[in-house]
Amino acid sequence: MRAVGIRSALASLCVAFGFAAAPAAAQMAPWEAELYEAAKKEKEFTVYTSHYNTEEAAALCSVFEAKYPGVKCNFVRTTAQVAFQRLNQDMQARRPVASVFSSTDVSHYPALRKMGALMQYKPNNLDKMVDSLKDYTDPEHYSVVTAAALMLITYNTELVDEKDAPKNWTDLLDPKWKDKVSIGHPAFSGYVGTWVVQMRKLYGWEFFEKLEKNSPQIGRSVNDTVTMLNAKERWVAAGPEATTLLSRDKGNPLAVAYPTDGALLMVSPSSVTANAPSPNAAKLYIEFLLDREAAETQVKSHSLPVIKGIAVGPGKKPLEEIKIVRPSEEEIAKGIPEVKEQFRDTFGI
Repeated sequence: MRAVGIRSALASLCVAFGFAAAPAAAQMAPWEAELYEAAKKEKEFTVYTSHYNTEEAAALCSVFEAKYPGVKCNFVRTTAQVAFQRLNQDMQARRPVASVFSSTDVSHYPALRKMGALMQYKPNNLDKMVDSLKDYTDPEHYSVVTAAALMLITYNTELVDEKDAPKNWTDLLDPKWKDKVSIGHPAFSGYVGTWVVQMRKLYGWEFFEKLEKNSPQIGRSVNDTVTMLNAKERWVAAGPEATTLLSRDKGNPLAVAYPTDGALLMVSPSSVTANAPSPNAAKLYIEFLLDREAAETQVKSHSLPVIKGIAVGPGKKPLEEIKIVRPSEEEIAKGIPEVKEQFRDTFGI
């Protein structure tokens, strides 16, 4: 599950992105050199992540390893809920695996804090973060935002003309899209859980009762919608901007539409686990996620940069041109468990 083969194939990305090998210790800040030396003694670490697809997670690990030789970056890429369950199982078995936990479901972090599962760590690179994202970072430093992206309307351009594509979320309820809509499942995906909470906030649960009449195809991960569009199993979707545009870059006939009632801003934190097998490597990886090399890698995969001074990737609208919506952290923490049950009741899955 660690996708070693994919990472080997992606090792050349470091050269493609123009990143040099690890800086000499003399070029590092003292705190960075100290962390790096401690991380080399630990040799490797594992990340449980739902932030990216497998290829993106592999690219980040490859760039990290190029910057910090001697520290191996392993990752397990799953949906948010599976990552959370796996971390819980590890703790119950008292056999820790993950040193870094990265979820798209922000409700996981208060729960993990109550369990004593997260380590308090304030990154040295925190000041590099985009100011507007600092509001979403835990002020007590048990987690920090390391990824940001949008969820919006996506569609297959061979099946849907741009002029006919849905313009807002409620357009997905039009009977003309019956058997043509793809969505993910809030019981698995943090993206989808947050989106369902936001749609319920905007339109009430009636939105999903109407959507059910259009018989949407329901995957697990939000990224499953991209697969369904590429296969022409569905025509339109509530999907991720980054993965959709990354698929389009590979020649697939996909496009995105920024809904007039608001694209969903997703901010995804990362934490060092309290019982991390490799705590120093984990801290170094958190610092890496808040530095230039990681941000430039993320932008090339169409994610939003979380640090200052990094231009938005090609084919994307800048945030200032997009209407953004997002539930509060309290609404997400309370709402996701509720909507999981409502979703199962409505869709029978």
